Amino acid sequence: MHSPAPVDPLLQRERDHLAASRAALTAMRADVESLDLRDVTGTWVSAAVLQNQIENRIAALADLAHTPLFFGRLDYLHAISEGLAEGGVGERFYIGRRHVHDATGDPMVIDWRAPVSQPFYRASRTDPLDVDRRRRFGYTGGELTAYEDEHLSDPAEVEGASALLAAEIEKPRVGPMRDIVATIQPEQDEIVRAEIGGTICVQGAPGTGKTAVGLHRVAYLLYAHRDRLAKSGTLVVGPNRSFLHYIEQVLPALGELDVAQATVQELVKHVEIRAEDPSEAARLKGDARMAEVLRRAVRSGISLPTEPLVAVRGSRRWRLPVHELVEIIEEMSGREIRYGAAGDALPQRLSHALLLKMEQGGEAPDDRVQDAMARNPQVKAMVKQCWPPVDPAKLVHRLLTDAEFLARCADGILTGDEQAVIRWAKPGRSVKTAPWTAADAVLVDETADLVHRTASLGHVVLDEAQDLSPMQYRAVGRRCSTGSATVLGDLAQGTTPWATGSWAEALHHLGKPTAHIEELTKGFRVPEEVIAYASRLLPAIAPGLAPATSVRDAPGSLNIRQVEPEALDPALVEACRTALEREGSTGLIAADARIPALAEALTAAGLPFLEPGTETSADARLTLVPASLAKGLEYDYVVLDEPAAVVAGEPDERTGLRRLYVALTRAVSGLAVLHAQPLPGELAA
Repeated sequence: MHSPAPVDPLLQRERDHLAASRAALTAMRADVESLDLRDVTGTWVSAAVLQNQIENRIAALADLAHTPLFFGRLDYLHAISEGLAEGGVGERFYIGRRHVHDATGDPMVIDWRAPVSQPFYRASRTDPLDVDRRRRFGYTGGELTAYEDEHLSDPAEVEGASALLAAEIEKPRVGPMRDIVATIQPEQDEIVRAEIGGTICVQGAPGTGKTAVGLHRVAYLLYAHRDRLAKSGTLVVGPNRSFLHYIEQVLPALGELDVAQATVQELVKHVEIRAEDPSEAARLKGDARMAEVLRRAVRSGISLPTEPLVAVRGSRRWRLPVHELVEIIEEMSGREIRYGAAGDALPQRLSHALLLKMEQGGEAPDDRVQDAMARNPQVKAMVKQCWPPVDPAKLVHRLLTDAEFLARCADGILTGDEQAVIRWAKPGRSVKTAPWTAADAVLVDETADLVHRTASLGHVVLDEAQDLSPMQYRAVGRRCSTGSATVLGDLAQGTTPWATGSWAEALHHLGKPTAHIEELTKGFRVPEEVIAYASRLLPAIAPGLAPATSVRDAPGSLNIRQVEPEALDPALVEACRTALEREGSTGLIAADARIPALAEALTAAGLPFLEPGTETSADARLTLVPASLAKGLEYDYVVLDEPAAVVAGEPDERTGLRRLYVALTRAVSGLAVLHAQPLPGELAA
């Protein structure tokens, strides 16, 4: 009988600290759960708010069994802050996803966002930031299994790549997107911790972690500016629901539960989408020129009075002559305020002018009289005549159905041919039955903002931003007009006909022209062999971008094979079987038109598969992915079907090649490309 291998005493000590930290976290949660609100004074509203805060706190203190409480340790050369570290010497800190303290209030784990944790990500041998030792921990499930030390102040120690860091980055992907809190790199950390006051735009090649950086930035800002953002709110905007489902667990894993997520289409859900625009119509409706067309349309109903206003109060009649009315209407029209706000203010403006007439007539009216006159039927009738109310959906409906009205509003802005393109061929009988499209909904949102200002949030993260139209940028920008934003994207992955040509242009439409632009080119996800192959497309799809490099050299990660047309589907099924023999997730990506045939082939072969956005598990690791939904997703192994079909499935070659670039860069460990048709010439060596 063999005796168990002895445990490294240092490893056991770290395991003991992990166990003690978990016990402390359980005690912290129990303390919150034991709070009794029955004696809380105040209204039922305040009690309900407090109860909600307590429930959120309880949820944030959950101990996730497979999520390590800490992933690193810093040993400082000198004391940082008395009483903050083990032994009271202020020099040792365990770095984790959240703060944990013991029964006396002394911290056992420091939140990764705290200032004292920053050197874990930025310290180096050339600039150790007073760190003597940085220790990284390795885990299997929730069990601490390894540690690795870097003695940053020891000049004799040879610098080498971190095996634990590489293992964490390359860990198989099953389930939703994970946080990268244990592996944030210095250039990523600078973006994460940037000040809240400014907007940052991150141009990131595939695999550079731009999405994760954006999410961790939200978590950091909520830590550093919690009171401010609790009042104003935060929002993550993604390209589709599949993408949002994939990333939705990252922030809760970091203890942040109150961040809203939405697609652009969900933000502008004023009308029911019933139709789809041809690409040219969608491009024109998304053009920034439409903002001025809509502004004209909103104000087209303003008219100058031709008759005086005569208001009756009691036994007397008070008269405002036409020239004074015209002066008031022109003044209101010339002010830079929303149409609806001006319309709301106009009755008071007219009643004030009437009060001046009363004072000249010897009366002494007060504010109550002015309010009463603002509700006077004659005043209200004059306001309705000169400044009629605007229903945003009805106005856009009229614009897209009434050729004469559109021509007046678009005169000098859109050509006659462009006006014909955006008008509905079959308009429907009413707003409810109209053939609204996604681009139309954005126009309604713009109109609604022209009438009443859209409420602004404190911070908005906009991911896959390269695919938005100018009008969509404006829609998102309205929701952070008084706040800041983190804009994430890759110009090479722009796969809409209206994809932005430059970040300067996009930020202008977003309303953040002075935003700082950062570029991430070092990849951590896609193997070097794969990203180098995909980068052959860059001269054709984004000639100004530098090709990405990867820190991961994985020979054999790329396999390209041509087969006979009749053998393609069986070969794809077999490639999926081979990929599933390995640990992790597998994605079969194909042109949208090929999905039904491949679904039938997989079913016939007895291979169950998921749809994008459905969480993978140990028992369900294969996902069938239309190329149009692949963006932002990642799989350990990708089988790519017929690149030529992916390109042909788009309205133009550049968009098709960009779609192919996206599909080629979804793999973490291996990519198999199978084709019967010739590969696009841009991929030739």
